[in-house]
Amino acid sequence: MTILTSARHPACPPGWFDQLTLMNNSPAVASDTPTAPDIPAKCGRLRIRSAHLVGIAGSGMRALAELIHGSRVCVTGSDQHIPHHVFWEMHQAGLLAFQGHAASQLPPEADVLIYSPVIPADNPERREATRLGIQQLSLSEAIGRIMAGRVGLSVTGTHGKTSTTALVGHLFDVGGQSPSVLTGGEVCGRGASGWAGRGRLFVAESCEYRRHFLDLAPQHAILLNIEPDHFDCFGTLRESIDTFREFTARLPKDGKLLVNYDSPAAMEAASGTGAKVRTFGSRAGADWWLGGLRQTSDGWRFPLFYRSKLYGQFDLPLPGRHNVLNAVAAIAMCCRLGVSRQKIAEGLQSFRGVKRRFELLGTPQGVTLIDDYAHHPTAIRATLRTAREQYGARRIWCAFQPHQVSRTRALFGEFVRSLSLADRVLISPVFAAREPASEDQSRLSAEMAKRVRRSGTPARLVESLGEITSVFESEARSGDVFLTLGAGDISRIGRDVMLQSQRQRAS
Repeated sequence: MTILTSARHPACPPGWFDQLTLMNNSPAVASDTPTAPDIPAKCGRLRIRSAHLVGIAGSGMRALAELIHGSRVCVTGSDQHIPHHVFWEMHQAGLLAFQGHAASQLPPEADVLIYSPVIPADNPERREATRLGIQQLSLSEAIGRIMAGRVGLSVTGTHGKTSTTALVGHLFDVGGQSPSVLTGGEVCGRGASGWAGRGRLFVAESCEYRRHFLDLAPQHAILLNIEPDHFDCFGTLRESIDTFREFTARLPKDGKLLVNYDSPAAMEAASGTGAKVRTFGSRAGADWWLGGLRQTSDGWRFPLFYRSKLYGQFDLPLPGRHNVLNAVAAIAMCCRLGVSRQKIAEGLQSFRGVKRRFELLGTPQGVTLIDDYAHHPTAIRATLRTAREQYGARRIWCAFQPHQVSRTRALFGEFVRSLSLADRVLISPVFAAREPASEDQSRLSAEMAKRVRRSGTPARLVESLGEITSVFESEARSGDVFLTLGAGDISRIGRDVMLQSQRQRAS
């Protein structure tokens, strides 16, 4: 088993490092099956100066590339399709990325190849790595090796992982701990979703998909919630709870686990841990609880109690009530790990959020254009309620791209109820991530639009993302709010609309 840890270079400022050290007591073989970390007491070392990432454009892979590049490791990578803007952003950041996969793109001097979960063993670059004897690690295995050399803090759950991870990392930064951070979305104001800090703390968004987070060995963890999801690997909610229970059971006895008191499934999953457990929630009964909530001009103000005592009054400049509970979790964990109340308050006020989380893109043609990653009924409901809180009686459009046929089919009724909160709904064919293309992609979306119409909300199927852009240009009117929601490629609509608007203003 291997561990990826930091090694300091004499020329670097204290705490910085210019390379990673791969500690190895096992042969360099590829593994497609996540396994629990087995941290050896003694093992050899291999300096890591060059890493090649296959599937580099994925959110987790790109964040890891940014983090290890920030550790002064040379990073190359490839992906089947890298959007134009992402391609150039990577190159401007110093990441050498290739469109498509080819054996010739793997640098023979690479010390390690890291691959996305969707990259098969017969990928030409992985085959070439096997031929050259280059160590191969999955994304989660690589994160686990980095974490094993640090004080790891995992943020996990069905919803809110990215925003909470980013906020926790920001609060620790403001508190002077300079953590390394790995999130699933670009943090506003940083221009990155992963970065290397000078301290020993490593805050990582930790996903349950295919039990990947079982490759990690965190000292501490935040469990935000558990709901049915990832139906291509968890057939029932019970299977999800059992997997989260296995994750929490691996925390050490001197570790800290913070769990959502409002989520019965999360509380059940935390029951088997030996770590020190504290709860957070929206009401008394939790260890950390909200005493009230008041909307301000740019977000929320709320008193936070620890058990029976007021801990402090805080301001969060983000829309959405769901973000307040994420903030409570971040505050509680940062407090437990040594950040002062004053620094926490300062950090909350300066946090700018994460891209694609109720991201205001602009107001082309007088229409408020917002992009969001929401692709689960609970997240869609929270996003649409946030829009109503922010914009009142203004007409709200929701353009939704379902994500995965299995999720769409399993949560069909909940999707219908959530989408019905909008005033106008456009539904594109399902984005079949990790699934083969099928007729169900359009059939399910057409049926969903039909069911939303029956609920009283005008809705229709749009056959392409381009058609959504056409509807925006021809039917949305000044004063409307237009949201694009989904985890696929629907985010390009907002970029295209804003670019066209800029061109029109310039002409």
